Amino acid sequence: MTQDTLATVPPDALPERPARRLTAATVKLFAIRNSMLLVMAFVILYFVVSSPLFATVNNVQSILLAAAPFALIAFGQTLVILTGGIDLSVGSVIALSAMVAAWVSLRTPDQLWIAFAAAIGAGIVVGLINGLLVAVFNVPPFIATLALLTGASGLAYVIGNGAPINGLPASYGDLAKFELAGLQFPVIVMIVGFVILAVVMRRTIFGTRIYAIGGNAEASRIAGIKVPRVLLSVYVISGGLAAISGILLSSRVIAGTPSLGSGYELDAIAAVVIGGASLMGGRGTMWGTLVGLLLIQTLNNGLDLLLVPSYWQSVIKGVLIATAVSVDVYASRRRR
Repeated sequence: MTQDTLATVPPDALPERPARRLTAATVKLFAIRNSMLLVMAFVILYFVVSSPLFATVNNVQSILLAAAPFALIAFGQTLVILTGGIDLSVGSVIALSAMVAAWVSLRTPDQLWIAFAAAIGAGIVVGLINGLLVAVFNVPPFIATLALLTGASGLAYVIGNGAPINGLPASYGDLAKFELAGLQFPVIVMIVGFVILAVVMRRTIFGTRIYAIGGNAEASRIAGIKVPRVLLSVYVISGGLAAISGILLSSRVIAGTPSLGSGYELDAIAAVVIGGASLMGGRGTMWGTLVGLLLIQTLNNGLDLLLVPSYWQSVIKGVLIATAVSVDVYASRRRR
């Protein structure tokens, strides 16, 4: 039937589209696909009802500010996990970059960009070593990054002779205090980083190759993808983002602390997993990671307001991670 013929047919003579039926299976599928968003909505509603301090502008800003440093390492961790790897060194990279930035800033107080560039360079070097071990020497990612976790942490203590570096220029803290449109600089960096990486993963060949390698590295290699180059890139990006996180955290306290970032790698991995990424690689999104991260930070903030002890917070977080993984496994079986 041509377009002209359709134009002459009365509207009531055209076949009606079948109405979409809201079935139990449809509702169940929607709940599985959006489980973390539903959990997030429930958590927010609970804290809004339980604490009058939760639903305030200042508290929302506090949640975003606390999430910003974690977001950068979680975004980098997402890239690595999508390839089927893991990066345990990011917490130590935070400490190393903070110590490098602090040490250099004492020697170039009028040119802090040199200190920040040196810190990012340190993170990139650690990421490069991780990438070479994994991509070139075929060392399992867990072992390679565990070795760098220990080594980078040791270097952070070496730089400060086992102690924090204090007495930094007052301008060192201006980075964390800078605001634009009511948003502090770390939050702005988080938003910009999310937008850039989300576009890269959805709209570029590089993002497609990351998903392909995570799905089947050997098939990707046969298809002509230079797998070692892509693996090297994701570990370098992860190291660089962790270094930026270290700079932002040290700027908030105007000091370099060798223990800074300790355990952050576990929270980053938790955010990625809660956001729906598979530890086997090939499945996950930046949006999911952001939701997982904000869920963790919202839980931490709300439970603090309700004066819940820290050990119970750890229990709740563990249950959440286990639930997220269980839902992911169940959804994968349903898809198969």
